[in-house]
Amino acid sequence: MELRKLGRTGLSISPVVFGGNVFGWTADEKTSFDLIDRFFDAGFNTIDTADVYSKWVDGHCGGESETVIGKWLKRGTVSRDKAIIVTKVGHPSMDDRKLKASWIVEAVENSLQRLQTDYIDLYLSHFPDDDTPHEETLGAYAKLKEQGKIRAIGCSNYSAEQLKASLEVAAKNGLPRYDVLQPEYNLYTREKFEGALADLCIAEDIGVISYYALAAGFLTGKYRKPEDATGSARGYRIPDYLNDKGAKVLAALDQVAAETAESLATIAIAWVAARPGISAPIASATSLRQLDAIIAAGKLTLSDAQIKLLNDAA
Repeated sequence: MELRKLGRTGLSISPVVFGGNVFGWTADEKTSFDLIDRFFDAGFNTIDTADVYSKWVDGHCGGESETVIGKWLKRGTVSRDKAIIVTKVGHPSMDDRKLKASWIVEAVENSLQRLQTDYIDLYLSHFPDDDTPHEETLGAYAKLKEQGKIRAIGCSNYSAEQLKASLEVAAKNGLPRYDVLQPEYNLYTREKFEGALADLCIAEDIGVISYYALAAGFLTGKYRKPEDATGSARGYRIPDYLNDKGAKVLAALDQVAAETAESLATIAIAWVAARPGISAPIASATSLRQLDAIIAAGKLTLSDAQIKLLNDAA
């Protein structure tokens, strides 16, 4: 498995990142362990999670995913230095202090305890916080880096303007900058990253690990009419994709699938992984069959003609 350089972080990550939002939610502890074991056995090394996963589930309070990952790390099947763990702080639903220094200091300790580790490889600001100056947030991260509790920092869901402003503050004040961005990006939803944001990341050598590579499962091809989403945990999002554009995207994926003998999911993830400025896409799985599609995506090279077909469809 050829690992990829993640911006200026010094971290090397797998070509696909496992989305840990499912751990403790749609994948129970045993299933989660089996999935992570298979993922690492295949040569992949990076897991993405957040302190808020999976607070949206009745009876959950957030931290369920980190707890499962921590128990897996404790088993020792993979040495800690061989696993890249990405987690986040600052989701508005977790605490109204969001990215204030006082909350970051508290939240990182909670995450470290749940993950059963001494350090976090990559710590992300989950959402922008207009009420907290960049100086305060980046200053908190600087102290955590000095203490060895985090290795690198990044941000998620930031616009080009917000990211640029944070970079300027970091440079002016001698603070660590965001070296990674986590945006929503997939074959259907391209406008949230392509353009000014992608250009900024490329120019500043900022690593990009994008989420929703499969557009809530739509790009797997299993949702082609409204009733197909019935009973799905993410089914409420599917109607957003059931339109002419969505039909064209699925048709293009169908064609490339026929040419490569790979699943639509594999092709959709591989397309993201091949895009300019992308370090690696994030994808989730709740079964070994789904995980095999992710693993295949990390090894698939699409032809120029296939990439053009997919680009044109979207």
